Amino acid sequence: MGQWQLVLRPGDWVHFDGGEHQVVAIAGTSVRLRSSGGDQMVVLATHLMSAADFGVVEGGAAPQMSPFGLLDGLPAGVLAEAKEWERHILEITTGVAPGASPRLEYDPATRTQAERDRAKAAELSGAGRPVGVRTLQRMRARYVEHGLWGLVDQRALRESETTGRVDERVVAAIRAELDAQTGVSTGTRSRLIRRVSKALEDTYGPGVVALPGKTTFYKLIDSLSTGRHSFGSAITRRQTANRPARPFTPTLAARPGEQVQVDSTPLDVMVALDDGVIARADLTIAVDVATRTICAAVLRPVGTKAVDAALLLARMVVPEPMRPGWAGALAMSVSRLPHERLVGIDARMELAAAKPVIIPDTIVIDGGRVFLSETFTRACERLGISVQHARKRTPTDKGIVEATFAAINTLWCQHLPAYTGSNPSRRGDRVEADAAWTIPQLQDLLDEWLISGWQTRPHEGLRDPDFPRRALSPNEAYAAMVAAAGYLPITLTGTDYLELLPITWRAINDYGIRIDYRTYDARGLEPFRREPSGVTAKKGLWEVHYDPYDVSQVFVRTPTGWVTAEWTHKPMVTGPFADFTWREARRRAAEKGGDDTDETAIARALEELLTRSEQGPAAAVDRAARRAVARGRAAAITHRPPKVEPDPSAGQGAAEQVEATVIPFGIFDAEAEAEKWR
Repeated sequence: MGQWQLVLRPGDWVHFDGGEHQVVAIAGTSVRLRSSGGDQMVVLATHLMSAADFGVVEGGAAPQMSPFGLLDGLPAGVLAEAKEWERHILEITTGVAPGASPRLEYDPATRTQAERDRAKAAELSGAGRPVGVRTLQRMRARYVEHGLWGLVDQRALRESETTGRVDERVVAAIRAELDAQTGVSTGTRSRLIRRVSKALEDTYGPGVVALPGKTTFYKLIDSLSTGRHSFGSAITRRQTANRPARPFTPTLAARPGEQVQVDSTPLDVMVALDDGVIARADLTIAVDVATRTICAAVLRPVGTKAVDAALLLARMVVPEPMRPGWAGALAMSVSRLPHERLVGIDARMELAAAKPVIIPDTIVIDGGRVFLSETFTRACERLGISVQHARKRTPTDKGIVEATFAAINTLWCQHLPAYTGSNPSRRGDRVEADAAWTIPQLQDLLDEWLISGWQTRPHEGLRDPDFPRRALSPNEAYAAMVAAAGYLPITLTGTDYLELLPITWRAINDYGIRIDYRTYDARGLEPFRREPSGVTAKKGLWEVHYDPYDVSQVFVRTPTGWVTAEWTHKPMVTGPFADFTWREARRRAAEKGGDDTDETAIARALEELLTRSEQGPAAAVDRAARRAVARGRAAAITHRPPKVEPDPSAGQGAAEQVEATVIPFGIFDAEAEAEKWR
């Protein structure tokens, strides 16, 4: 049985360097060649065989290796036909078909290649398979270049694909409609078929494009929608569509604080706000990429504000104090953190909980309005933190914090009463009835769990460089990195807190300051009434800071310091209220036919709202009103700003931070710390 020549021997003729040469001798790795003109040369065998035009003239060059994996995926009939072609090609090339006896009409010694091609064409035509000589020559060339794969019928290849013989215009229309399904509610395949048919009629006219049968149509849709989740979860479909089209590199950081990712999401737990009002809470967290430490976590009623994001920064840069009732095992002094060294630098660490203080260098945020606000940006600037914006609809830019939310749901939320699940399809029956925790209680539980559970739990993304198989906890990772990174905490004062609050610009009139139909006044404003502030960019208005969770007072920046101005109608109201509670009181005043710009009337409506809400659902207070009051009270309780004391030198109402003992801070000596831990 003749075969392709796979061994180069003396006497063979080869194509090389634009001509034909005969192999005269082979010595080791050198080959002596003689051209048809008689010129001789010696070349390395590797150089000869790697030449682009190299090939054996007699017997032909060996074919390329066939892609066996692709061949295994072909239909049996298509593969059998290709192998039958291979038998014919081998016979007209070598003179012998595999498993057959030599025949005279295909003998290379007595018949030229052209004669053998004509003999094979006549044989196949006589057997009922009309084949021209040109077809045989083309198939022989494809076999030399691609092997058995080159003999596969390309039409059968196309038919074996997911689209089969369906018109390409139908396939293109289905793909276009599948792409359009990404942002809409999940529908059925019949809806997609109707839309595809309508699109084809609008584009090409009725009846121009032949549509497949119903069964084929359904199979085609299933094939083209593989991996898209077009008829499954809308959330999964959008997440899949948002994946980067190119490989992405995971976010890495070499030291604590190098990059901190911040985000906010509704917590998957129902909470009791007040008097039977049940709602969800917003969870805002900051996660350190290097150590996976949750630097701070803040719960608020749904509707996180810019001031919440600013206060998140304040909680990040101060030690977490031990709370009454916490186990002694949660103290930093008994943790893996370098407590003794930290206490030597910052005395506040003496009674701190086992969570490291991490000062961010860079914070990564998304396009949420809370984080794009002037309040948050100004807070980062004041603390010397660089803000990096994630690309729109690219969750991989802050994948660490996204994964942390999922971990919190799995490790903590699902064990709480009134757990809602990640989507409505996973929600239990009457979950609201199980709501037992208020937001302040849930915040305390979360803070304790972060210290006892998250910070001490091994994390798969943290590995010991000396023992890569050992996963580290966030506290262990921090202890390993802090010697090289150093530690320099920032002390925030009450004045710093005022700087983080939202700003509005107002005039100081005889009656005081007017904001949203509320009047604020203080004796400390006397020297500045009807006077310009000197800020020409704001037309002489005065800088006023306010807390949206406690609008009973505002803070005015004056040349002599901060002045705290209280709402003039505050004695009429007995409970705490926020800006959204005030808006609800205005709405109720207008419903009763009153003037929603009359401050006294609004104050009465506000007091009535707060009083009747305290009496519970039995009082005739609608759900929207009770929700507004409950949100305000929950926010006021959980909103714990630093205390600001009055300054007598500035007059009544002026405020500044009480002087505190300044603790000198130092920097870790990396070599000394490394020696200590060694």
